[in-house]
Amino acid sequence: MLDTIRTVTLIAAIVVNFGAVASALPARAATRLAFLAVVGLWAGFAFAITQSGALQGAIAGRIPPIGIVVATPLIVAALAAAVSPAFRRAALALPTDLLIGLNTYRVLGVFMLMLAMNGRVPGPFPYLAGLGDIVTGVLAAPVVIALWRGSSRLTASAWNAFGMLDLVVALASGMMTAPGPLQVFATGLSGPFAMLTLPWSLIPTVLVPFYLIVHGIIFAQLRQDRAAGRTAIGFAGS
Repeated sequence: MLDTIRTVTLIAAIVVNFGAVASALPARAATRLAFLAVVGLWAGFAFAITQSGALQGAIAGRIPPIGIVVATPLIVAALAAAVSPAFRRAALALPTDLLIGLNTYRVLGVFMLMLAMNGRVPGPFPYLAGLGDIVTGVLAAPVVIALWRGSSRLTASAWNAFGMLDLVVALASGMMTAPGPLQVFATGLSGPFAMLTLPWSLIPTVLVPFYLIVHGIIFAQLRQDRAAGRTAIGFAGS
């Protein structure tokens, strides 16, 4: 029952998150559709590679495949930002409050705690990942409201740093918990690690890279706003 609820919730999260970004993109309809097509292909790939059982092994006995799957969209986004001014403009033009607000979905980290209580995800991983996501999700709405009220963007920067750190810690602790070459924490599991099976694998393979990219965009937007503020002050004082 838990897996069924989580499957529906995960699909809804993917659709809402990527649909909202596509709708907010300052681009032609064809570009938005292309973005959604790429996302759909990636989600399909993530589903297929999990279904094949490939995430359960290791590449050359050393590299967990989940690391490659998570890193790929991050590398692609970073390269696109580095070489394409149009990509950078489009990313920076996305509404900051929307990007922050999309993180409210992370309150569903409560499912991680439920997995831990059911004994399906052992060790510190579910608590580090679940509690961090819950805090990030709960605070997202107040941060958006603070921005609307013209509050200092230091609050948004602190929230953004915490949200990104939570994902990094979750990924690191997850790879140290999952059976494989990087395992540190003994699990005692008789079956496969839940996060490497469907529907749970959609979290690290699709949603975690999405939120990491979102955090990166927010950092760039806040930095741009600070630079613009300094420029405005410089002109005012000249």
